[in-house]
Amino acid sequence: MSARPKERHRIGRIGWLRAAVLGANDGILSTASLVLGVATAHATHNNVLVAGVAGLVAGAMSMAAGEYVSVHSQADTERAELDLERTELTADDRGEHKELAASMKTLQVLRGEHSVS
Repeated sequence: MSARPKERHRIGRIGWLRAAVLGANDGILSTASLVLGVATAHATHNNVLVAGVAGLVAGAMSMAAGEYVSVHSQADTERAELDLERTELTADDRGEHKELAASMKTLQVLRGEHSVS
């Protein structure tokens, strides 16, 4: 009997893919709008080019800073939540285990693995 090949799911990549698509769309639209605005002001070809490049650089820096802050904010929130759970485990180990068991049972019911009783 041959072993079944391990399934490869791509769900873990959705976050960065979504961010990349939204970031690209935002960059294209904001840079195009900036270039159109400068061009309609009857600027020279060089001025339009400089404005476009400046818009691209500013947009890239803005997206990078926003992503950095977002990732670190999420990490800080997760760390604080873990610290809270550790404190609660120390204070009421039995109660926390009951809470976990109830959560697992609810998850099983929602997945259809366990009947409501």
